[in-house]
Amino acid sequence: MKRKLMAWFLLGAVLGIAACGPSEERSGSASNDSAYYAEISAPEADTSYMDSIYNYDTDVIDQGTEEYSDITETGFASVARQPLSTFAADVDTASYSNLRRMIRDGYGIDDFPEGSVRIEEMLNYFTYDYKLPESNEPFGVTTEIAACPWNPETELLMIGLKTQDIDYSKAPASNLVFLLDVSGSMEEPDKLPLLQESFAMLTENLSGKDRVSIVTYAGSDDIVLEGVKGSETQIIKEALYDLNAAGGTHGSAGIITAYELAEAYFIEGGNNRVILATDGDLNVGLTTEDELEELISQKRESGIFLSVLGFGTGNIKDNNMETLADKGNGNYAYIDSERESRKVLVQEMGATLLTVCKDVKFQVEFNPAVVQEYRLIGYENRRMAAEDFKDDSKDAGEIGAGHSVTALYEVKLTEPLTGIATSDLKYAENHEESPDSIAQSEEWLTISIRYKKPSEDTASQLDYPVDYRSYRDDPSQDWKFAAAVAEFGLLASQSENKGEASLDHVLSVLEEMTLHDEYREEFYELAELAYRN
Repeated sequence: MKRKLMAWFLLGAVLGIAACGPSEERSGSASNDSAYYAEISAPEADTSYMDSIYNYDTDVIDQGTEEYSDITETGFASVARQPLSTFAADVDTASYSNLRRMIRDGYGIDDFPEGSVRIEEMLNYFTYDYKLPESNEPFGVTTEIAACPWNPETELLMIGLKTQDIDYSKAPASNLVFLLDVSGSMEEPDKLPLLQESFAMLTENLSGKDRVSIVTYAGSDDIVLEGVKGSETQIIKEALYDLNAAGGTHGSAGIITAYELAEAYFIEGGNNRVILATDGDLNVGLTTEDELEELISQKRESGIFLSVLGFGTGNIKDNNMETLADKGNGNYAYIDSERESRKVLVQEMGATLLTVCKDVKFQVEFNPAVVQEYRLIGYENRRMAAEDFKDDSKDAGEIGAGHSVTALYEVKLTEPLTGIATSDLKYAENHEESPDSIAQSEEWLTISIRYKKPSEDTASQLDYPVDYRSYRDDPSQDWKFAAAVAEFGLLASQSENKGEASLDHVLSVLEEMTLHDEYREEFYELAELAYRN
């Protein structure tokens, strides 16, 4: 939108006229039993078809001086040909806060840079009232299905995963290395000064059991602090506030030094983590996504996790920051304000800094007797081949303490809900219930989740069959809100699968809801602002 306004301004300056237009007004049940459907799914999966369904393009899109990875949206998959949907968990939230920044800068719903909208990160920015873990399981799983708001021919399945929150004061000791970009590109007020305030907030919540080191990088890297106690708050803050921005951006040198320090002060059984703060503009040393991915993939084997915090406007290299976090067994957040710093580094400190499960993978097997087609919304750059699910050498996503993960599927049923065929179904044998009751008890799909404990290399697996009991004629507030966020994301990304989605509908849904926290209220305000821009 800002580009459009600038074009009008320049035109008026040349012609000596003022142009303006009137503003537009808006019109008004988990189980551990494994469930597979080989006996009714007939044909074997066509792997060539999977290649086309799960293909995504990672070419870099240059939006002025901002860069995003190009992501190709996937369409519906046939259950008969491809009954398995496999993807890595993602708890990144950067896309949402970056979009918030752009909306406040004047962007409308059609103006977002290509590749900047990642719907899964929008969904995972918010908290939901999901089931908490039971027994010895590391997470609870919630499922809910209702009619899809933007497509009358499909249902919308919500899968929610939730880990137990942890009081950080009672958490294991942390060995933290702050890896801070102080290059010339960081001199803007929304970069280095905001970075300093953000890490000062984090420092106030550390204790004597923790260790902090600070590495800075510009044209070269520099060790500012080495292994000081977390309780030495004043020393850490003084080191932060003494930083100045200048020079090039030799990020790869800083990364290597930061990992060396993290290894030197490694705490067995503790939280060993590098926290990288940057605008992502790496122009010296290893600079491409492929080079950075190779470097970080080698370093993650040391048992040290990497979190990435993005800062600033106009020069964001989102593609680099996302790659670093994904390959470094960490998470990626974008900081656009002190309020967001407090959310990420104070309120959600456990989720940001304490990993409870690593290499978390989802695999959903759909029952072709019930589901004809499906489409995973978002997660385009998290898709995995079906055979990678049980390959424990394959890297996947990490989940922190108190994190929730939300995934949405559009599913097209083989028959309407009131008339699902019951012949030859496994639940039809030896039962005398009416056809409707049999249809309603039939499993729709099975969710399998594979994960490793932070210090282990062998994965465990849990399975959750889902049937008609997850269906709701009147879905929960969480489902409605998640669907509204996804609908906004479909519009913002100019999705080919947006169907009847509209900002009017998103706003009408939000108006009818009780938005019980400040972040949901803010989303409503942003949706209204995007409508007016």
